Amino acid sequence: MNSSVVEARSGGLELVMAELGQRAAASRTALALSAGAQRDAALRAAAAAIRTHATDILAANGRDMDAARARGLSAAMLDRLQLDDKRVAAMAAGIEQIAALPDPIGGIAAEWTRPNGLVIQRVRVPLGVIGIIYESRPNVTADAGALCLKSANPVILRGGSESRLSSAAIHACLVEGLRAAQLPEAAIQLVPSADRAAVGMMLAGLDQHINVIVPRGGRSLVERVQREARVPVIGHLEGLCHVYVDRAADPDMARAVVVNAKLRRTGICGAAETLLVDRACAPAMLPMLLEALAAGGCELRGDAAAQAADRRVKPATEQDWRTEYLDAIIAVRVVNGVAEAIHHIATYGSSHTDAIVTADAATAAQFLREVDSAIVLHNASTQFADGGEFGMGAEIGISTDRFHARGPVGVEQLTSYKYVVRGTGQVRPG
Repeated sequence: MNSSVVEARSGGLELVMAELGQRAAASRTALALSAGAQRDAALRAAAAAIRTHATDILAANGRDMDAARARGLSAAMLDRLQLDDKRVAAMAAGIEQIAALPDPIGGIAAEWTRPNGLVIQRVRVPLGVIGIIYESRPNVTADAGALCLKSANPVILRGGSESRLSSAAIHACLVEGLRAAQLPEAAIQLVPSADRAAVGMMLAGLDQHINVIVPRGGRSLVERVQREARVPVIGHLEGLCHVYVDRAADPDMARAVVVNAKLRRTGICGAAETLLVDRACAPAMLPMLLEALAAGGCELRGDAAAQAADRRVKPATEQDWRTEYLDAIIAVRVVNGVAEAIHHIATYGSSHTDAIVTADAATAAQFLREVDSAIVLHNASTQFADGGEFGMGAEIGISTDRFHARGPVGVEQLTSYKYVVRGTGQVRPG
């Protein structure tokens, strides 16, 4: 059923959104009290439904892709949107991996006994109703819905208009899983409208029914969420990721890491946008790195030293050091050692993900200690900035916040805690 029909029958978008909030809130207690095994059964049934309905999901995605091409979306955006057999299978497998994780709800994070005999426990509980606003990637519908279900949080999903049909087909599979496990279907809801006003209503909290907002998208979306949200937000502004190649780097390793970090998938937030090369190794290392990137179809923009190393390097502007391209473009700068690389990252980075390639343990330790990003890597590609690669099954996004959750936001990061205190009749002295 298309969104206009839903809105017409329900009396308009405001009523539709209010009902979503009320239904999510009404399902909160049942979901919080559900057994982990029941939620896992729902996830496994949803994964099976995705495999069963793969043809329908791909057909819906094909219609989304046709509309996106007609609108002139960039190659990077089309890559984010596109599904194929492999990506659909990965969605199902990711949901099963989430189901296999330990139940995060009810776990005791800490326990201690006071001198007066009181036993105090810090126990994990759901965050509440989560609103997730995202663009382009239809797989986020599966990942976010599954993670919220595993952590017993009702969720309201608002995907981008470009992935509307794909997301609806995936959401239907998630609901099938809920139904099979006899859990409230309102535990995972999809906003049935592409109207941008729906985002504003979610940011206002849907009459205090939404407890947390998670944005996953481009800079304009995240800036709007941070500016307008009236409920707490978990999110990141952008992924300005760096790879620093140190003088002690192995050349073959450096080439492999740099090419993968930039070109494996250019449209994800963990893709490297800036390459920093130590001046001490630049004469031998830089031409080889630039040649490998250019051979992969990457546009090169760099400082004077980079331009001197390869005639294909275009002059970089100040804005290039601040740009998340999400495309086959990279900015290249030659720096005077690890200290200058760290300074560049602190000046231009977004505290997302940054990597060093070096065989020098002391230099690596300095980089890992001093770079203040959510994820720092030694001798590994920035494209490992992913909850699945961290063993979390999947993630809602990479948080660059410094409160509550930082880095990949998985099931554990979608919980809070309460204190459970057990006594034997203790009263507090007056």
